[in-house]
Amino acid sequence: MAHSRIALFIFTLLSLTYSEIQAAESLHIYCGAGMTKPFTEISNTYTKQSGIKTEVTYANAGQIQAQITTAQEGDFFIAGASEELKPVEKHVLSSKDLVKHIPVLAVQKGNPKNIHKLADLARKDVHIVLGDSKSTPIGKIADKALQDAGIETQVTILSRGVTAPSIFNALKMKECDAVIIWKENVSPEMDIVDDPAMQKYIKTIPVAALTTSTQTEAQKRFLDFLDSHEVKKIWEAHGYEVLQ
Repeated sequence: MAHSRIALFIFTLLSLTYSEIQAAESLHIYCGAGMTKPFTEISNTYTKQSGIKTEVTYANAGQIQAQITTAQEGDFFIAGASEELKPVEKHVLSSKDLVKHIPVLAVQKGNPKNIHKLADLARKDVHIVLGDSKSTPIGKIADKALQDAGIETQVTILSRGVTAPSIFNALKMKECDAVIIWKENVSPEMDIVDDPAMQKYIKTIPVAALTTSTQTEAQKRFLDFLDSHEVKKIWEAHGYEVLQ
């Protein structure tokens, strides 16, 4: 009987230890919804190579910022632009820029409305969809671009998308004539308008290590992985320009 109790105690102790190890070897990552495709591949590759599970929350910047502030948990935040780290800066241990985030003016395939520059968005026959300027980096960029072009009060905005994919889908489904969206979101069903004015709105995607993490070594290993040649190739395959 005594042996049985000892065996049970040892089994329970080992089980708890194993559970603690498993819990430590998982990462909770917040990531902007517009980067779902590349980051899903990146996180899956990391799990496959390291055996460490990655739990990724995809949402717009506003939702992620609120979750970090309220829940005060998580290991990393992959933001659509470095400015999106500002509202949660007290929770940021360190950050590093990964790739360029390039906004473009995109139109329906063949450009049926003959849109050649930002100023053309002010025409009465042109209808656009933009990102939400309060919760998405691309929405803030779009508003700034229209303001700088002096047409912010003249454009016909059909709706505001709360994530980059929702903006992309509006153009893909021909619900509008043009959108301002990230370059990597553009598909073969649409065209990019080559307007040099858009170049000044290029941003960078950073990875921020969060102070809410209790896994210092796990954070270091993942940051090293993000800096690998393999990860850079994944970003490039999805249309991003890697920072050297």
